[in-house]
Amino acid sequence: MFKKVIFEKSVFGLADSPAKNLPGVILCGRSNVGKSTFINSLFNRKNLAKVSSSPGKTRSINYYNVDDTFYIIDLPGYGYAKVSKKEREFWGKLVSEFISSSPNINFAIHFIDSRHKATELDIQLNELLSAADIPYIVLLNKSDKLKQSEFNSAYKNIISQLPELIPDENLFFYSSIKGRSKKEIVKRIYKLFYLK
Repeated sequence: MFKKVIFEKSVFGLADSPAKNLPGVILCGRSNVGKSTFINSLFNRKNLAKVSSSPGKTRSINYYNVDDTFYIIDLPGYGYAKVSKKEREFWGKLVSEFISSSPNINFAIHFIDSRHKATELDIQLNELLSAADIPYIVLLNKSDKLKQSEFNSAYKNIISQLPELIPDENLFFYSSIKGRSKKEIVKRIYKLFYLK
């Protein structure tokens, strides 16, 4: 469906964003929530995005050019305790400034680990996306690690914290390993940029 996907650029500040004025889909969420693995699974590529076993590794904003039509923009993960407080504050400021001031964000995918409740930082991110008026979905990622009996409580937990979420509308379980919800996400992105 997507013909050509390339890693274009890593930036550490808004001034260094690519010169091409393409719309973008931002990927945001806690450190180690599986955004890099998601990129690889979405485009059926093994090493398009570097996957690290060390949380907090992605410190830059990473741009992936899709068909010269839009960017997938991977924002730094937040909330990882083993980096310095100063560094955590820098990441938080960078992500928050990016979401608040980038004119070309068409859509956001907010990743939350399906095994855990949303954290205070997840709730703040959700509020930031709403305040910036960016359409978004929440992906409860790593759903292959849930037992069948745990799916209902995972839904209930997240909806009790973020009541505007509606299953299969703006809330999905996702698994890069099993491909769960991949078709729905591809369809959503395709509709945004190719069916105008």
